[in-house]
Amino acid sequence: MTDPHPMLAVAPEVREALASGTPVVALESTIISHGMPYPKNVQTAREVEQIIRDGGAVPATVAVLHGVPRIGLDDAELDLLGSDSGVRKVSIRDLPHVIARGEHGATTVASTMRLAALAGIRVFVTGGLGGVHRGGEMSMDVSADLTELSLTDVAVVSAGVKSLLDIGRTLEVLETLGVPVVTIGSDDFPSFYSRSSGFASPLRLEEPAEVAATMKAKWSLGIAGGLVVANPIPLADEIPEAEISLLITRAVNEAEERGITGAAITPFLLGRIVELSDGESLRANIALVKNNAALGARIAVAYAG
Repeated sequence: MTDPHPMLAVAPEVREALASGTPVVALESTIISHGMPYPKNVQTAREVEQIIRDGGAVPATVAVLHGVPRIGLDDAELDLLGSDSGVRKVSIRDLPHVIARGEHGATTVASTMRLAALAGIRVFVTGGLGGVHRGGEMSMDVSADLTELSLTDVAVVSAGVKSLLDIGRTLEVLETLGVPVVTIGSDDFPSFYSRSSGFASPLRLEEPAEVAATMKAKWSLGIAGGLVVANPIPLADEIPEAEISLLITRAVNEAEERGITGAAITPFLLGRIVELSDGESLRANIALVKNNAALGARIAVAYAG
Protein backbone atom coordinates (compact mmCIF):
# COMPACT_ATOMS: atom_id res chain seq x y z
CA MET A 1 0.00 0.00 0.00
CA THR A 2 1.06 3.63 -0.34
CA ASP A 3 2.13 5.56 2.74
CA PRO A 4 -0.64 7.36 4.66
CA HIS A 5 -1.01 11.08 3.98
CA PRO A 6 1.70 13.10 5.79
CA MET A 7 -0.86 15.26 7.65
CA LEU A 8 -2.24 12.18 9.43
CA ALA A 9 -1.02 10.89 12.78
CA VAL A 10 -1.42 7.12 12.42
CA ALA A 11 -1.22 5.03 15.59
CA PRO A 12 1.71 2.58 15.54
CA GLU A 13 -0.53 -0.51 15.62
CA VAL A 14 -2.57 0.78 12.69
CA ARG A 15 0.52 1.82 10.71
CA GLU A 16 2.05 -1.64 11.15
CA ALA A 17 -1.19 -3.33 10.11
CA LEU A 18 -1.48 -1.20 6.96
CA ALA A 19 2.14 -1.83 6.04
CA SER A 20 1.80 -5.60 6.46
CA GLY A 21 -1.59 -5.97 4.77
CA THR A 22 -3.39 -6.86 8.00
CA PRO A 23 -7.09 -5.92 7.77
CA VAL A 24 -8.02 -2.58 9.36
CA VAL A 25 -11.49 -1.21 10.13
CA ALA A 26 -12.07 2.53 10.59
CA LEU A 27 -14.50 3.84 13.22
CA GLU A 28 -16.00 7.32 13.48
CA SER A 29 -15.90 9.48 16.60
CA THR A 30 -19.10 11.54 16.40
CA ILE A 31 -20.92 8.58 17.92
CA ILE A 32 -18.58 8.93 20.93
CA SER A 33 -18.76 12.71 21.37
CA HIS A 34 -22.28 13.51 20.14
CA GLY A 35 -24.16 10.22 19.91
CA MET A 36 -24.14 8.81 23.44
CA PRO A 37 -23.77 10.09 27.02
CA TYR A 38 -20.48 9.80 28.96
CA PRO A 39 -19.19 7.31 30.16
CA LYS A 40 -21.38 4.90 28.17
CA ASN A 41 -19.92 6.34 24.95
CA VAL A 42 -16.30 5.53 25.87
CA GLN A 43 -17.22 2.10 27.23
CA THR A 44 -19.06 1.28 24.00
CA ALA A 45 -16.15 2.54 21.87
CA ARG A 46 -13.74 0.22 23.69
CA GLU A 47 -16.12 -2.73 23.36
CA VAL A 48 -16.58 -2.07 19.63
CA GLU A 49 -12.81 -1.93 19.12
CA GLN A 50 -12.49 -5.29 20.93
CA ILE A 51 -15.15 -6.87 18.69
CA ILE A 52 -13.10 -5.83 15.65
CA ARG A 53 -9.95 -7.32 17.19
CA ASP A 54 -11.82 -10.55 17.96
CA GLY A 55 -12.85 -10.64 14.30
CA GLY A 56 -9.24 -10.61 13.14
CA ALA A 57 -8.86 -6.94 12.20
CA VAL A 58 -7.26 -3.85 13.73
CA PRO A 59 -9.61 -1.02 14.82
CA ALA A 60 -8.76 2.56 13.86
CA THR A 61 -10.98 5.15 15.53
CA VAL A 62 -10.69 8.45 13.65
CA ALA A 63 -10.78 11.96 15.16
CA VAL A 64 -9.02 15.33 15.11
CA LEU A 65 -7.13 16.18 18.31
CA HIS A 66 -5.22 19.46 18.77
CA GLY A 67 -5.77 20.05 15.07
CA VAL A 68 -4.17 16.76 13.98
CA PRO A 69 -6.24 14.10 12.17
CA ARG A 70 -5.62 10.89 14.08
CA ILE A 71 -6.10 7.35 12.76
CA GLY A 72 -6.31 5.13 15.83
CA LEU A 73 -6.74 6.39 19.40
CA ASP A 74 -5.38 5.27 22.76
CA ASP A 75 -7.44 5.07 25.97
CA ALA A 76 -6.65 8.63 27.09
CA GLU A 77 -7.61 10.04 23.68
CA LEU A 78 -10.88 8.09 23.66
CA ASP A 79 -11.64 9.44 27.12
CA LEU A 80 -10.93 13.02 25.99
CA LEU A 81 -13.30 12.62 23.04
CA GLY A 82 -16.05 11.23 25.20
CA SER A 83 -15.87 13.72 28.06
CA ASP A 84 -14.66 17.08 26.67
CA SER A 85 -17.61 19.38 25.92
CA GLY A 86 -15.45 21.43 23.54
CA VAL A 87 -15.11 18.66 20.95
CA ARG A 88 -16.70 19.88 17.70
CA LYS A 89 -18.77 17.79 15.31
CA VAL A 90 -16.65 17.79 12.14
CA SER A 91 -17.90 17.03 8.66
CA ILE A 92 -15.94 17.53 5.43
CA ARG A 93 -16.49 21.30 5.28
CA ASP A 94 -15.23 21.69 8.87
CA LEU A 95 -11.99 19.70 8.60
CA PRO A 96 -9.72 22.52 7.29
CA HIS A 97 -11.08 24.99 9.87
CA VAL A 98 -10.63 22.68 12.87
CA ILE A 99 -7.15 21.61 11.72
CA ALA A 100 -6.03 25.20 11.12
CA ARG A 101 -7.27 26.30 14.56
CA GLY A 102 -5.73 23.36 16.40
CA GLU A 103 -9.08 22.26 17.82
CA HIS A 104 -10.58 18.90 18.79
CA GLY A 105 -13.09 17.38 16.37
CA ALA A 106 -15.25 14.27 16.31
CA THR A 107 -15.56 13.05 12.74
CA THR A 108 -18.86 12.27 11.01
CA VAL A 109 -19.37 9.52 8.43
CA ALA A 110 -18.22 11.83 5.61
CA SER A 111 -15.05 13.13 7.25
CA THR A 112 -14.15 9.68 8.67
CA MET A 113 -14.47 8.23 5.17
CA ARG A 114 -12.12 10.84 3.72
CA LEU A 115 -9.48 10.46 6.45
CA ALA A 116 -9.71 6.65 6.38
CA ALA A 117 -9.17 6.66 2.61
CA LEU A 118 -6.15 8.97 2.99
CA ALA A 119 -4.72 6.40 5.42
CA GLY A 120 -5.38 3.53 3.00
CA ILE A 121 -8.31 1.98 4.91
CA ARG A 122 -11.14 0.55 2.80
CA VAL A 123 -13.70 -0.61 5.40
CA PHE A 124 -15.49 1.69 7.84
CA VAL A 125 -18.09 0.82 10.48
CA THR A 126 -20.68 3.26 11.80
CA GLY A 127 -24.15 3.12 13.37
CA GLY A 128 -26.44 4.79 10.85
CA LEU A 129 -25.92 6.76 7.66
CA GLY A 130 -26.89 10.37 7.19
CA GLY A 131 -29.13 11.33 4.31
CA VAL A 132 -31.96 13.54 3.19
CA HIS A 133 -33.71 15.08 6.20
CA ARG A 134 -37.47 15.04 6.45
CA GLY A 135 -38.68 18.00 4.46
CA GLY A 136 -35.33 18.04 2.67
CA GLU A 137 -37.03 18.57 -0.68
CA MET A 138 -37.82 22.07 0.62
CA SER A 139 -34.98 22.80 3.07
CA MET A 140 -32.19 21.23 0.95
CA ASP A 141 -30.90 19.67 4.20
CA VAL A 142 -28.96 16.73 2.79
CA SER A 143 -26.07 15.09 4.63
CA ALA A 144 -22.57 15.35 3.18
CA ASP A 145 -22.36 11.59 3.83
CA LEU A 146 -24.12 11.03 0.49
CA THR A 147 -21.80 13.11 -1.68
CA GLU A 148 -18.78 11.66 0.10
CA LEU A 149 -20.02 8.17 -0.76
CA SER A 150 -19.90 9.19 -4.44
CA LEU A 151 -16.29 10.37 -4.14
CA THR A 152 -14.35 8.23 -1.67
CA ASP A 153 -13.40 4.57 -2.08
CA VAL A 154 -14.56 3.17 1.27
CA ALA A 155 -17.21 0.54 2.07
CA VAL A 156 -19.44 1.84 4.87
CA VAL A 157 -21.13 -0.72 7.11
CA SER A 158 -24.21 0.67 8.88
CA ALA A 159 -27.63 -0.43 10.12
CA GLY A 160 -29.11 1.54 7.24
CA VAL A 161 -30.08 5.19 7.09
CA LYS A 162 -30.98 6.80 10.42
CA SER A 163 -34.72 6.33 10.85
CA LEU A 164 -35.27 10.00 11.68
CA LEU A 165 -34.45 10.85 8.02
CA ASP A 166 -36.34 10.56 4.73
CA ILE A 167 -35.15 7.10 3.73
CA GLY A 168 -36.93 6.94 0.37
CA ARG A 169 -35.40 10.17 -0.89
CA THR A 170 -32.00 9.16 0.52
CA LEU A 171 -32.07 5.95 -1.53
CA GLU A 172 -33.02 7.97 -4.61
CA VAL A 173 -30.04 10.31 -4.13
CA LEU A 174 -27.67 7.37 -3.63
CA GLU A 175 -28.93 5.88 -6.90
CA THR A 176 -28.37 9.19 -8.70
CA LEU A 177 -24.82 9.34 -7.32
CA GLY A 178 -24.10 5.79 -8.52
CA VAL A 179 -23.47 4.38 -5.03
CA PRO A 180 -24.15 0.62 -4.69
CA VAL A 181 -26.50 -0.05 -1.75
CA VAL A 182 -26.49 -3.67 -0.57
CA THR A 183 -28.36 -5.18 2.36
CA ILE A 184 -26.95 -8.26 4.05
CA GLY A 185 -29.37 -11.18 4.14
CA SER A 186 -32.57 -9.21 3.53
CA ASP A 187 -34.69 -7.83 0.69
CA ASP A 188 -35.82 -5.00 3.00
CA PHE A 189 -33.64 -1.94 3.51
CA PRO A 190 -33.19 -1.45 7.28
CA SER A 191 -33.83 1.77 9.20
CA PHE A 192 -31.35 1.86 12.08
CA TYR A 193 -33.51 0.87 15.08
CA SER A 194 -35.69 -1.40 12.90
CA ARG A 195 -34.97 -4.24 10.50
CA SER A 196 -37.22 -2.76 7.83
CA SER A 197 -37.84 0.75 6.54
CA GLY A 198 -40.77 -0.01 4.26
CA PHE A 199 -38.43 0.32 1.26
CA ALA A 200 -36.94 -2.52 -0.75
CA SER A 201 -33.18 -2.86 -0.69
CA PRO A 202 -31.67 -1.96 -4.09
CA LEU A 203 -29.32 -4.96 -3.90
CA ARG A 204 -28.88 -7.99 -1.64
CA LEU A 205 -25.81 -10.00 -0.64
CA GLU A 206 -25.43 -12.80 1.88
CA GLU A 207 -21.76 -13.10 2.87
CA PRO A 208 -18.80 -10.82 3.66
CA ALA A 209 -16.83 -12.45 0.85
CA GLU A 210 -19.47 -11.24 -1.63
CA VAL A 211 -19.12 -7.69 -0.30
CA ALA A 212 -15.33 -7.88 -0.64
CA ALA A 213 -15.68 -9.16 -4.22
CA THR A 214 -18.08 -6.29 -5.02
CA MET A 215 -15.61 -3.75 -3.62
CA LYS A 216 -12.79 -5.17 -5.72
CA ALA A 217 -14.94 -5.26 -8.86
CA LYS A 218 -16.10 -1.66 -8.42
CA TRP A 219 -12.67 -0.17 -7.88
CA SER A 220 -10.99 -2.40 -10.47
CA LEU A 221 -13.37 -0.89 -13.02
CA GLY A 222 -12.24 2.56 -11.98
CA ILE A 223 -15.69 3.44 -10.57
CA ALA A 224 -14.90 5.98 -7.88
CA GLY A 225 -16.76 6.17 -4.61
CA GLY A 226 -17.89 3.96 -1.80
CA LEU A 227 -20.49 1.31 -1.09
CA VAL A 228 -23.32 1.26 1.43
CA VAL A 229 -23.43 -2.08 3.26
CA ALA A 230 -26.68 -2.15 5.23
CA ASN A 231 -26.68 -4.64 8.11
CA PRO A 232 -30.08 -5.04 9.80
CA ILE A 233 -30.12 -4.74 13.59
CA PRO A 234 -30.47 -8.20 15.24
CA LEU A 235 -34.10 -9.25 15.67
CA ALA A 236 -33.81 -9.44 19.47
CA ASP A 237 -32.58 -5.84 19.67
CA GLU A 238 -34.83 -4.03 17.19
CA ILE A 239 -37.52 -1.50 18.04
CA PRO A 240 -40.46 -2.10 15.66
CA GLU A 241 -40.79 0.59 13.00
CA ALA A 242 -44.35 1.51 13.97
CA GLU A 243 -43.28 2.04 17.59
CA ILE A 244 -40.16 4.12 16.97
CA SER A 245 -41.78 6.25 14.24
CA LEU A 246 -44.20 7.77 16.75
CA LEU A 247 -41.29 8.88 18.97
CA ILE A 248 -39.33 10.20 15.98
CA THR A 249 -42.28 12.27 14.79
CA ARG A 250 -42.64 13.78 18.24
CA ALA A 251 -38.91 14.59 18.46
CA VAL A 252 -38.89 16.10 14.94
CA ASN A 253 -41.85 18.32 15.84
CA GLU A 254 -40.06 19.50 18.99
CA ALA A 255 -36.92 20.32 16.97
CA GLU A 256 -39.01 22.42 14.57
CA GLU A 257 -40.68 24.25 17.45
CA ARG A 258 -37.26 25.08 18.95
CA GLY A 259 -35.77 26.10 15.60
CA ILE A 260 -33.03 23.45 15.75
CA THR A 261 -31.48 22.86 12.31
CA GLY A 262 -28.25 21.92 10.52
CA ALA A 263 -25.48 20.05 12.33
CA ALA A 264 -27.29 20.33 15.69
CA ILE A 265 -30.42 18.48 14.65
CA THR A 266 -29.20 14.86 14.61
CA PRO A 267 -27.62 14.96 18.11
CA PHE A 268 -30.78 16.64 19.45
CA LEU A 269 -33.10 14.08 17.88
CA LEU A 270 -31.03 11.08 18.99
CA GLY A 271 -30.85 12.41 22.56
CA ARG A 272 -34.56 13.23 22.67
CA ILE A 273 -35.51 9.79 21.34
CA VAL A 274 -33.44 8.20 24.13
CA GLU A 275 -35.53 10.17 26.65
CA LEU A 276 -38.85 9.40 24.97
CA SER A 277 -38.05 5.67 24.70
CA ASP A 278 -36.86 5.40 28.33
CA GLY A 279 -33.40 4.39 27.13
CA GLU A 280 -34.56 1.68 24.71
CA SER A 281 -33.18 3.53 21.69
CA LEU A 282 -29.72 3.82 23.31
CA ARG A 283 -29.71 0.08 24.02
CA ALA A 284 -30.67 -0.61 20.39
CA ASN A 285 -28.04 1.85 19.14
CA ILE A 286 -25.27 0.09 21.06
CA ALA A 287 -26.44 -3.35 19.88
CA LEU A 288 -26.50 -2.35 16.21
CA VAL A 289 -23.04 -0.74 16.33
CA LYS A 290 -21.58 -3.92 17.83
CA ASN A 291 -23.35 -6.02 15.20
CA ASN A 292 -21.92 -3.78 12.47
CA ALA A 293 -18.42 -4.04 13.95
CA ALA A 294 -18.52 -7.84 13.78
CA LEU A 295 -19.60 -7.72 10.12
CA GLY A 296 -17.09 -4.99 9.25
CA ALA A 297 -14.22 -7.09 10.61
CA ARG A 298 -15.33 -10.06 8.49
CA ILE A 299 -15.54 -7.88 5.37
CA ALA A 300 -12.08 -6.39 6.03
CA VAL A 301 -10.60 -9.87 6.49
CA ALA A 302 -12.22 -11.07 3.25
CA TYR A 303 -11.04 -7.98 1.35
CA ALA A 304 -7.47 -8.35 2.64
CA GLY A 305 -7.50 -12.00 1.58
